[in-house]
Amino acid sequence: MNKEVAIEARRFKKVREELHFTQQAFAELLDIGSTTADIERGKTKITGKTVMELLRKFQINPLWLYGQSIAQYVNIEVGDVSPKVITIDKEDNDTILLVNQKAAAGYPHNIQDVSWYETLPAFNIPLPQYRNATYRGFQVEGDSMLPNIRPNEWVLGRAVPSISEADDSKIYIIVLNDSVLVKKLQKIPNNLTQVRLISLNIEYLPIDVHVREIQELWLVNSKLSFGVDEPTDSSLLRQLQHSMDELKGQLKNLNT
Repeated sequence: MNKEVAIEARRFKKVREELHFTQQAFAELLDIGSTTADIERGKTKITGKTVMELLRKFQINPLWLYGQSIAQYVNIEVGDVSPKVITIDKEDNDTILLVNQKAAAGYPHNIQDVSWYETLPAFNIPLPQYRNATYRGFQVEGDSMLPNIRPNEWVLGRAVPSISEADDSKIYIIVLNDSVLVKKLQKIPNNLTQVRLISLNIEYLPIDVHVREIQELWLVNSKLSFGVDEPTDSSLLRQLQHSMDELKGQLKNLNT
């Protein structure tokens, strides 16, 4: 019977039994219904949210759960924030997924769900700046990063494998357990368990988050803008030039 059940279902059951939970108690703890029986029988698929809860509450390695690693546990305090899913095209090249504002609301809860990623648009950029790394695009919501990044613009981020490799005071896309933020990341002196997230808009206060709350981290290296407005300075310059031309004309009439 076990041979017909997916490895993630068998290992899910193993975790529950090792932790000495009943099916009902484990389901309540993970907020997945009244019992885990259908998951353990392979009738119900394990969701990305459930995988996230197993990682957050018990440090269960998602790769181990799906048979891709021999290490059952990971230490999330060390700041492993590498992408949980990588997407490729038919030529085995990494693709850049685009996560709009609506999709971003569900992104943290589907972070392990491969089928969910397939619903997102993906593309490639054939430029050297986007080679030899994994990139993802997110649409910005709100005005907390003004004036550098405007609402509804898209930012492209390069995957960062660990908090320890994050550059201080640069702009990142931070995927938390319940939200996706675009902020400047600042390391807190003598504190390895927390980082500070800072908005460029001074109307927003900085927030401190625990490293264990960060699921993925993407270093912003470019952005996509649409409907670019003409710079105010350019419009003002033309007005000044027009006024100068009128003044020159008036002076010329006075001299004739």
